[in-house]
This record gives sequence, structure tokens and C-alpha cells, in this order.
Amino acid sequence: MYCPACDYRKNALGADACGNCGLPLTRLDAPAPNGPVEASLMRDPVSVLDPRPPITVGAGATLGDAVRQMIDGRAGAVLVTGPGGELVGILTERDFLTKVAGAPGFEARPVREFMTVAPETVAPTDTLAFALGKMDAGAYRHLPVVEGGRPVGVISVRDLLRHVVEVCPET
Repeated sequence: MYCPACDYRKNALGADACGNCGLPLTRLDAPAPNGPVEASLMRDPVSVLDPRPPITVGAGATLGDAVRQMIDGRAGAVLVTGPGGELVGILTERDFLTKVAGAPGFEARPVREFMTVAPETVAPTDTLAFALGKMDAGAYRHLPVVEGGRPVGVISVRDLLRHVVEVCPET
């Protein structure tokens, strides 16, 4: 990577500073946003989505309890917590369709048998682009928002779409 200040061309790719003049190089290879949507995704934190409070169940809760919580809360996922309130898993509508459907007596079985263990998470301060990248890479529709190991919210693809529509310039 070359230095725009002193034209030094022997800097290692990804170097933090120019080896000749010391100019910080870290921001030079950052992508530039193209329009208000990209700017928002790159700049705004997850907290701008105003994540909905998480619906939580303990790992020993039954699937019947989890389903009732999801229906009552009109949510597509419940977060599974350990004894100290820490996030240990997630159970989604997709889990019910792919892992639970057809299992005899599923209502009485524990959530821990069907949950996704140690799900991907984001912090309220992570950028929207970071969250969107995780959702895309893992094909997730719901992403827990965690602070200090404890769930503080959940974001969904729908939340991100609403934000993008709000940021889009009127046509």
C-alpha cells in the first residue's frame, strides 16, 4: 500500500501506519458509502433500530411454554437463558419447523434439546452493516442483542428493512 503523504510504496498491505512518515493508513482502505442507505449501514449502531425487548425462557422450559411465549409476544424467536440470565441459545420459528414438527409429545420436551446453542449476537454499539453481514452469512432472521453476556433485545430482518425504507430518499 502506498502512502499518499510521502509516496512510500513499501508499506505492507493492511499496515496501520506508513513505515516512512508514520501517517495513519487505517482509514484509507475503508470503503466509502454510496448514498444515504450505505452511509447509515456503515455509521449507525444497532441501537437505532430500537431492538424489541427479548422474550426469554430458561433452558429447562418446555417447548410448549416457549411456543406460548412466542405467540403471546408475537415474536419469531425466544432467547434461552442460563441460571445467571446469560444467553445460552435461541429457539426460532424455523427451529420448530425443521427440528420439532412431528416429534411426539413435543410440548413437554425441554427447549435445550432443540435450541441453537451459542447463537451469533451483536452489541447495541455494533454497526448495522456488521449485524446485516452476520444475518446474511448465517441466514438468520433474528439476532440477539447482548450486553455483558445478557440479552437486552432482538433485531430481525424486518427491523433492518424498516430502517432502510426510512433512510431511503423519496423517489
